[in-house]
Amino acid sequence: MTLTRRQVLDLLEGNGLRPSRALGQNFVADPNTVRRIARLAAVGPGDRVVEIGAGLGSLTLALAETGASVTVVELDRYVVPVLVSVLVSAGVAERVEVVQGDALTLDWPALLGSEPWVLVANLPYNVATPLVLDLLDGVPQIERMLVMVQREAGERLAAGVGDPQYGLPSVKVAYWATATVVGRVPPTVFVPQPKVESALVSIVRRPDVTPMPDGMWELARAGFGQRRKMLRRSLGLDESVFACAGVAPSARPEELSVADWGRLAACLTR
Repeated sequence: MTLTRRQVLDLLEGNGLRPSRALGQNFVADPNTVRRIARLAAVGPGDRVVEIGAGLGSLTLALAETGASVTVVELDRYVVPVLVSVLVSAGVAERVEVVQGDALTLDWPALLGSEPWVLVANLPYNVATPLVLDLLDGVPQIERMLVMVQREAGERLAAGVGDPQYGLPSVKVAYWATATVVGRVPPTVFVPQPKVESALVSIVRRPDVTPMPDGMWELARAGFGQRRKMLRRSLGLDESVFACAGVAPSARPEELSVADWGRLAACLTR
């Protein structure tokens, strides 16, 4: 009940569609891949799943196969009618809600309500990182995610202190959740084929996390904005703030854990 490469190509040609580079469209065209994603997401009957960037519905069909309740958000208004026709042909249209809209500006509380959700998506490369960070910041209804992103972006999302990929996105993800790269996906399963490998990233929100301390994100952003400099230079803080936080002024941003950034922010506002 999922789409083969031939079916994806026929849907595109038959409906006069071309994947949009501006929208970062790379349609999954491999049944084994989408079923693998659904399996790794560990969703089934009783789960509420939201998918972003559903495209022609390859992953949507695999998610519907699990028995989960699925809501898809698709930006491309030309693709939406084709997606709906695919769902109707597969006999799952009644179990899938299709929303045409931009995930970056969507009124998520209005769409999701107060119940817990799981995000499962093949995210467009060009918006994947800011979208994941925004959802962690502002949409607590999404309790966990299984997202497919560009491999380098996925490694940054899941990186910890000491990893070469550790950076600003890593700090925000680690504040809200635990993230793990759980698989890789070759370019050959997409139409069109990207030039890079993709990664599957599991992100599980930690319960009872309070909002970030005032100024913490701004401090981290300033530090990583000049990551080659020692913090005493990039942040311009008084030595007493570093002493209060137990952070060496000579440290560089990639050496600081989430807890370190939080202590710096707390000491700065005392």
